[in-house]
Amino acid sequence: MGVGEIAGLIAAIAFAVLAGFMIYPLIRLGKMFDQIALTVKESGEHAIPALDEGVTTVKQVNKSLEDVNRISAAASTTANNVGALTDLYGSFLGKPVIKVASAAYALKSTAQSFIAKNAGDTAHKGE
Repeated sequence: MGVGEIAGLIAAIAFAVLAGFMIYPLIRLGKMFDQIALTVKESGEHAIPALDEGVTTVKQVNKSLEDVNRISAAASTTANNVGALTDLYGSFLGKPVIKVASAAYALKSTAQSFIAKNAGDTAHKGE
């Protein structure tokens, strides 16, 4: 065996050892990629039902908001009707009541001044 053949044999053995050391990390890397692929697949399988539930929830929230809009519209209409009814009562009942009250006050004031005037005339006649 010559020096060249021994050098070739040493190089072949070194390459085999290096390849042996590289196999283990490559096998581990392959297992990691398999696990990542499995995780992605399971995530996709769980994501679709979650998305479906999200869509259902959004639909229910939209329905509830429509109900709230209807209720608030009805409350607004009721408030407007109560305001109009209050104005109507105020114009039909309020004005006549104010007129009657002012007429009663005027009658009372006139009667008091008339009685005070008659009492004053009677006091002057007695002197």
